[in-house]
Amino acid sequence: QVQLDESGGGLVQAGGSLRVSCAASGRTFSIYTMAWFREAPGKERVFVAAITPSGGSTYYTDSVKGRFTISRDNAKNTAYLQMNSLKPEDTAVYYCAARSKVWYSVNRYDYAYWGQGTQVTVSS
Repeated sequence: QVQLDESGGGLVQAGGSLRVSCAASGRTFSIYTMAWFREAPGKERVFVAAITPSGGSTYYTDSVKGRFTISRDNAKNTAYLQMNSLKPEDTAVYYCAARSKVWYSVNRYDYAYWGQGTQVTVSS
């Protein structure tokens, strides 16, 4: 098992930047594909970005391509989501998730481990 703990959320103005982090503990972090999902008020939890265990490949939903960057530091057991050019529609609770597979998935049900979430609010 792996335990996930997000941090770094907050309030930012439109056009600003924020980085959220996901610290992992438990089993070897480097075997997990890591992903970020977000859940806006009244909406379903949706895929944002993912990174393979080695960090060699990354994937993004279209709405964040060119603005968000997912990364990981396996030595620190931490994954990151750097968010630039933030828009009010990016407002959501951001969750990190892990799956013990080499490949990513956009389906939330394919991830066995979840953090508690961190709120990101973008004001206009």
